[in-house]
Amino acid sequence: MSIPDALKTASEPLLLTRRRIWIIFGALIAGMLLSSLDQTIVSTAMPTIVGQLGGVENQAWITTAYLLATTLVMPIYGKFGDVFGRRGLFLIAIALFTLASMGCAFSSDFWVFVVFRAIQGLGGGGLIILSQAIIADIVPASERGRYLGPLGGIFGLAAVAGPLLGGFFVDHLTWQWAFYINIPVGVIAFVITWFALTLPNKRPTHRIDILGVVFLSAATACLIFFTEFGGNDKHGWGAPETLMWGAGLLIAACLFVFVESRAEDPIIPLSFFTNSVFVIATAIGFVLGIVMFAALAFIPTFLQMASGASAAASGLLLLPMMVGLIGASIISGIAISRTGKYKAFPIAGTLVTGAGVLAMTTLGASTPIWLICVYLFLFGTGLGLIMQVIVLVVQNAVPASEVGTATSTNNYFREVGSALGVAVFGALFTSRLSSSLFDIFSASGASPDQAATSTANLDPAALNKLPQAIHDLVVNAYADSLAPVFWYLIPFIAAAFVLSLFLKPIPLSDVAGMVARGEAVTGEEADVLEAARLAETKARKEGKASSGGVN
Repeated sequence: MSIPDALKTASEPLLLTRRRIWIIFGALIAGMLLSSLDQTIVSTAMPTIVGQLGGVENQAWITTAYLLATTLVMPIYGKFGDVFGRRGLFLIAIALFTLASMGCAFSSDFWVFVVFRAIQGLGGGGLIILSQAIIADIVPASERGRYLGPLGGIFGLAAVAGPLLGGFFVDHLTWQWAFYINIPVGVIAFVITWFALTLPNKRPTHRIDILGVVFLSAATACLIFFTEFGGNDKHGWGAPETLMWGAGLLIAACLFVFVESRAEDPIIPLSFFTNSVFVIATAIGFVLGIVMFAALAFIPTFLQMASGASAAASGLLLLPMMVGLIGASIISGIAISRTGKYKAFPIAGTLVTGAGVLAMTTLGASTPIWLICVYLFLFGTGLGLIMQVIVLVVQNAVPASEVGTATSTNNYFREVGSALGVAVFGALFTSRLSSSLFDIFSASGASPDQAATSTANLDPAALNKLPQAIHDLVVNAYADSLAPVFWYLIPFIAAAFVLSLFLKPIPLSDVAGMVARGEAVTGEEADVLEAARLAETKARKEGKASSGGVN
């Protein structure tokens, strides 16, 4: 086909030249950085935040609130992105996240702070899902690994940069700066997206599945509260309020399945669960979420309180994990793009992650810092071999028109796992820790009220002011409370390994989502068409100039 003919047949579609794809990719990187940075920047600042706001016993809610909100909105962003287009939703997500960061920075009450963390999650969920789905729109699966790899690497970068920044702010400024930093990043991400991300808007062709959204949200909320209440000493698994949340979960889940089986355009198509590749990949993501966030949520706290590291140093100690995660993520992405094969990476990743988790069961107050760094490197490398590979596998296993929904569903179950991991294992940690700290302060002569107050308001600065004997007891309490929790993660890693063995390899698609729907032209054809259009525009200008000169 000649260039003029190509111009006639492709005058409407969006031209996605390599240059344009990389500009869009820059916007996605900014959005992903914004979201992933906030998941980690709070970790090193958490002891100071909960100490100053009086929430040591409820510190898990800082992470749980964010994860819960993120999980609730992921399917909504994914489905609505398929239905309405992703650009406007991406801008909304950035704006929500940035404004909520301001709210966190100015909070003076612990529970107000938690509410703004939840609002941040409403934006953060969109940033994660839409970044991955937009890449699937414009890049074929056979080439997508080299893009998804760096996106996974951004999470690794944030895993270290976040705690480092959080620690620096706590040590040299105030913890509020952990949220001030989001404001300029958010503004930059918004501006880049506004000018660079020019994707087409759409109109829904089916009725929006409102009931599906409502029942899925209700089931998710009930699940998180059920685990949070059940793992808390104040309630327990047999408490009436815990059982009520469990009953709500069952009812909402049943209603959701009933509604989805009859919806014109379901928020999560039940047909996904007849696709073995999708089911296994999503199950691996679910287990990975449990392990990843259960470990990451409290390691910086352990490093500060048990190893005596400063907030900044505890963030720096996560550097080996970042190196392992970024390196493995990028290398695996490039390898998949070159070979078209992916099955070996989840298998290897689960084995390496398992080795890292098993090593962390030996953590104690006397564990050398260099050895902790080795453990974290193993952990990060394992995650890097799995995270973005699972996203690629899921996107490749469904029709192009359902890529956003499939991406969000996969991430939804991973985030459910994350929230469960933080809620259950966080409850195990904080319950054990609070009991130990209360006993320590009571044994030192404090009244029950004084012991409870000291436990609730203990932060690194307060720890350093304690008498040496009590200080040593508190340090050992942190070590003894966290290390055993890692043993509970080993069975989940084993399950992920077994699942990865059954992951069926299928050929990677050579067609991007938008190309399949006739909405875009990419690669060499786009370069040719763009050059032709520029030449035609130049010829028209020269023709007008020549005509003007004659007259």
